[in-house]
Amino acid sequence: MLSLQVQLGARSYPIHIGPGLLHDAQQFLPYLRSGPVAILTDDLVAPLYLAALRETLAHSHQPLIEIVVPHGEQSKSLAQVEEVCGQMLAAGLGRDSTLCALGGGVIGDLGGFVAAIYQRGIPFVQIPTTLLAMVDSSVGGKTGVNHPLGKNMIGAFYQPRAVIVDIDTLDSLPEREFRSGLAEVIKYGLINNPGFFSWLEDHLEAILAEDGDAVSRVIHDSCADKADVVARDELESGLRAILNYGHTFGHAIEAATGYGTFLHGEAVAIGMIMAADLSRRLDLLRESEQERIFRLIQATGLPTHAPRLPVDDYLRYMRIDKKAAGGQMRFVLLRGIGECVITGEVPEAALRQTLNAFME
Repeated sequence: MLSLQVQLGARSYPIHIGPGLLHDAQQFLPYLRSGPVAILTDDLVAPLYLAALRETLAHSHQPLIEIVVPHGEQSKSLAQVEEVCGQMLAAGLGRDSTLCALGGGVIGDLGGFVAAIYQRGIPFVQIPTTLLAMVDSSVGGKTGVNHPLGKNMIGAFYQPRAVIVDIDTLDSLPEREFRSGLAEVIKYGLINNPGFFSWLEDHLEAILAEDGDAVSRVIHDSCADKADVVARDELESGLRAILNYGHTFGHAIEAATGYGTFLHGEAVAIGMIMAADLSRRLDLLRESEQERIFRLIQATGLPTHAPRLPVDDYLRYMRIDKKAAGGQMRFVLLRGIGECVITGEVPEAALRQTLNAFME
């Protein structure tokens, strides 16, 4: 087992990574309060792992309730928040309860937001079962749901008590979902770890073959990079915004095409390619570096172009991005592989050129 710590003072918590952790009660019991435990999952994950987690948590001798929601981005909604809270209230869960979020990024974001607001806050544990959730959304305390006008626009910063990563759950992950998670992995190399980016280039074959050692390093190093950024800027007042590299474009692609058409990582992959292209147009990034970025993303099998829509459709969603300030769009761009900058000084003509260049 590999472990690391997200250093946030009184809100610090561990990330444990290894095989078989879902069956190890000692990984969970220290993080449960004295009252009932709610397990939140979806209808795809429940048949695979709910029974195992139920059996493991039974060692706590605390009442358990299970809440299963439909899979997919549509469950990241205020209506689903109300439904989950309603089931918890009907079961009599109080402030001494704990919520365990078992699933991918949707379940982690939804569960974390419910935990943040249920009776003004109860503890929760992240148990990610997709690569994307393991390397990104389960770490850092960003929780929330979508609004028709924008992705993740309703939410809260709320840290988990622990993140328990059982890499055996990747065995059931569809290949498309696994590759989607690699987009966030590549992002860490681009924003602050050029050595990791080079390692990904050299070991992509082993990663795509889901070699255990390679995948464990991918998860550990990604979590370590994110934990470092979060520890320095928990509430995204400055530095943490670099974790959104590719997301301004990516979120717009998700929203403009209808949530669920693209997996989050697929949209982010296109967004990272667009952000690299925009960086080159602004003379921040060398063409050779842009080509390396494109080649690695393409080699993962991730999409490289967005659907052909009117540019203004994408711009409309980009203008309500959470990084926007004073009505001005702000972008995370690259000065080189491993170095980024946040700027609002982006001519609209260059932005339109980039969008047009990477639409099918």
